[in-house]
Amino acid sequence: MTRGRLVVFEGGEGAGKSTQLRRLLSRLAAAGVPHKTYREPGGTPVGDQIRDILLHHAAPLAPSTEASLFIASRAELVATEVAPALATGTHVILDRFLLSTYAYQIHGRGLSEDAVRAANRLATAGLVPDLTLLLRLDSEIGLERAGSRGGADRIERAEAAFHARVATAFDLFGTPAWQASHPECGRIVAIAADGSEDDVAARVWTDVRTHLPQLVSAGATR
Repeated sequence: MTRGRLVVFEGGEGAGKSTQLRRLLSRLAAAGVPHKTYREPGGTPVGDQIRDILLHHAAPLAPSTEASLFIASRAELVATEVAPALATGTHVILDRFLLSTYAYQIHGRGLSEDAVRAANRLATAGLVPDLTLLLRLDSEIGLERAGSRGGADRIERAEAAFHARVATAFDLFGTPAWQASHPECGRIVAIAADGSEDDVAARVWTDVRTHLPQLVSAGATR
């Protein structure tokens, strides 16, 4: 049986990840492509409880606690949902994965890259994304978009300097040199997230078809 493919949507706050993920899912569903989708943190009963702590806990969390909780949620998701789905030939589409931890906890919070990478290796058991779609948008515009939704979570409420560091990290992740030195993150394609929702969706679809043609059937070319 052919293994399923793992596709990840990444980007800063308000970049449109969830919207574009839904657009891709609609295309896959229309084409009859077997797939499942999950968001991080979350996706399992344990992960959903961790998500509530990470995003809505009133008291501050130490950076190491925050990172450990994200990675614990990831470990549970990979072991109980993602890896089994891929093994049956089902494609998996994730809303956030490794790059978010690298951007927010390593670059944003200042944690040790070596320590976080080692913890992620344990959590993923060596699972490497087949394609990561990195939506790039100015951090100020993204935060304004996120703020317009109301009910900002704990991460979104962090200071502007934190989000600037995260944005700089995502820019770095799109470079060939960074990708070559971080093979655990797989292929990363940066996509401009400005313009209309339809414009961005067209860019996403083009890159999916270019880099993972085996993900879609011939009937999904419309």
